[in-house]
Formats: sequence, structure tokens, C-alpha cells
Amino acid sequence: MARGGLKKGVLAAVAGMLVASAAQAGGLERSGYNIDLLFDPSDYAAEATATYVNPQRELKNVKDTNPAPTNPFTGEFGGGDLTGRPSSVDDTESYWAPRIGVKAALGDSIDCMADYSQPWGAHTNPGTNWAGANNNIETKVESDNYAATCSYKWEMGPGYVRFIGGAFYQEVGGFKERLVQDPAFLPAGLSGVGRLELEDSGWGWRTGVAYEIPEYAMRASLVYNSAVDLDNLTGFIDLRQLGLTKYDVSGSASMPDSLELKVQSGIAPGWLAFGSVKWTDWSQLQVVKFCPATVTSLTPCTTLDLLYRDGWTVTGGIGHKFNDQWSGAVSLTWDRGTSHGYGTQTDTWLLGTGVSYTPTQNVEIRLAGSAGIMTSGSSGPVNFNGEVIGDDVSYDFDNDFVGAISTSLKVKF
Repeated sequence: MARGGLKKGVLAAVAGMLVASAAQAGGLERSGYNIDLLFDPSDYAAEATATYVNPQRELKNVKDTNPAPTNPFTGEFGGGDLTGRPSSVDDTESYWAPRIGVKAALGDSIDCMADYSQPWGAHTNPGTNWAGANNNIETKVESDNYAATCSYKWEMGPGYVRFIGGAFYQEVGGFKERLVQDPAFLPAGLSGVGRLELEDSGWGWRTGVAYEIPEYAMRASLVYNSAVDLDNLTGFIDLRQLGLTKYDVSGSASMPDSLELKVQSGIAPGWLAFGSVKWTDWSQLQVVKFCPATVTSLTPCTTLDLLYRDGWTVTGGIGHKFNDQWSGAVSLTWDRGTSHGYGTQTDTWLLGTGVSYTPTQNVEIRLAGSAGIMTSGSSGPVNFNGEVIGDDVSYDFDNDFVGAISTSLKVKF
């Protein structure tokens, strides 16, 4: 494959397809990190991408395993007897994941890019009318990431080596609502719903190395992204719908570090093979505790119970350049679920496809999609450091569908 193959065509189809395929990974991952624009051989490039993801997780055989009412003076927060409510519910919400980036070559050896993305997020919204409302009514996490990344390259053998480095600033926030008390135990007009809301920001950094042989469209890269420490997660717990109070809380957590290996190579004229392996340190998010300055029976602490394990994502695929304007690619992705006995994040299998249209040498238009299966499982009580987590509700779920579509526009010169 000639040097021009890196500038247009099959690589564009691969890039768009991988964005769509990566949008349903475990933990709180929404679009993750992506610095592929840094490798664009043009002197200047700008790219905008939008990805829509539609997971369709349905919970079944739901049981309220803690039907006791809430009594803050005894430390009981069961939420009441919900066994008469529906035992199945749609859990997930669809979402959009945008990305905007610009890249510039600074001489022959230095390339830099700046980008905005939303790497982390989650949105479950089963509502109040189900037997597990004492565990979750709605949970939403959002993020904004602003990054700058540069590389320095020099010739080595038939290609060249790059050293990669960068930094990013991240804002993370969200809320969770659940039924803390059965309204039957409350005065008229009070719903019994409690709300936890939090936000914080932090800095991270990345480093990596890559080797490229443009003549064969060959590239191998290894990039590490650091954790982002959220040491001052602050917000409030609102219990006014129980006739209690709203009070400030704080805690700490870290968004995970990750390590990703990507490999691609031309294997025949017009054909490209590619693959990647990514590890994400989700296991650092277990039970995250939030407390007020003064803990009392009426202003208690609360926790976000995640119990994640590390995530692994493996992708392999092949692309083909049909002519100077059209290219396509297909891939298969396996993502190891981060839940293991508690939660709904089981293994996911995704089949991705993408096409690229290059009407001129300065413009690329990409359309990509993926369809897959979120595998079946169940959630219930588990032991964590001698404490039982998840003893309020149990449920099962079958193999469920997830789909994603991504479109992007790149302008370069």
C-alpha cells in the first residue's frame, strides 16, 4: 500500500468504525480516549465526530430483598416493601458522544493536536415503578475532557519512531436518585425519593511510543493514559422528600488509568488488517463513600456501590480500499464486563462496519455502525471487605441488543 493510503481511504473507514464500536465498553466508559488524529500525515487537519449509542438492557425477575421501611435512628434504609411493584423494567438510556479535534504539524518532526471529548458517562433510568426502586430510580454521570497531545518523530530503519506526550483536564459530575422511604410511611405530598449529586475536576497525562512505516500503512502504538484523581468530589444529599433535610457531602474517587496497544498493517494492495488490546483500571472503583462534615442519624453518609473489575477490550478487523474515493472496513470487538455478580455490565460482543467517502483530497466523510450483544447474567448480594453489598435488590437479565452509529467529517490541508 502506498504512502497515500495513510492520507485517505481505508484508514478513515477504520477510524470511524472503531469510534462506533468502542462506545459501549464497561465501567463508566462512553468514548474513552482517542489520539488517532495525531497520526494524520497532513500538515493541518480538523475533525468532528458524533456517535449515537442505544443499549437495550432489560431487568427481569426483580425482587425487593430488603422490604423494611427506612428508620434513620436505627440505620435502616430499606425503602419499604416494593414486592407489589413490577418485576421487570427497561434499565438503560441511549446517548450521544461527541468529539472535536484539530491537529497541526510543527515542522518535519513535531505534530500536536487538541481535542474535546466526553470519555466517561452513564445513564440508567428505570424509574420509580419497579421492585428495585430502593436501589435506583435514575443514575447519570457526565464528563468533559479537554486535551493537548504532541509527538516527536525521527527516522529509524524503513520508517520512523514517535514519542508521544500530553495532558488533559477533566470535569466529571452526576447524580443518583433512589426510593429511600415508602411514601405510605410519609405525609401526603412527599415522594420518599432521595438524591445524591456530585461534581469535581482534575488533571491527567499521557505518554506513549509508536513506530510507523507509511509505505506499507504499518503502525504500532502503545499509549498510557493516567488516572484523574477527583480528590474533592463535593455535592449534596437531598432528603427533603422524606421530610428531612438537604446537606453537603464530600468524598474522593479516581477516573481510571488505561493502557492501549494498537497495530495495523497493509497486507495486500488495497487491504489493511488492524487490531487493538486495551486495559482499563476500573477495579479502583469499588465502594465510594460520601459523608457530611458532621455525621448524625438525620444526616448520614451514603455510598456509590460499583464493585468494578478491570476492563479488557480486544478488537480485530480488516479494511479495503475500493477506489480513490470509497473504502470500507469490518471489525469484531470483545469487551470484558466490569460487573461480576453485582450490576449489569457483562461481556459485550460487537460487529462493526464503516465506510469512508473522499470526494476531494481535502475532505473525508465517514459513516460507521456497530451491532452487538450484551450477554446475560444476574445481580445480587456480594461480599466486599466483610460487608454485604447489593442486599436491597436482586434481578436477572438476558442477552440484550446494543447498537451504535457514528458520523464524522474531516477537513485537512
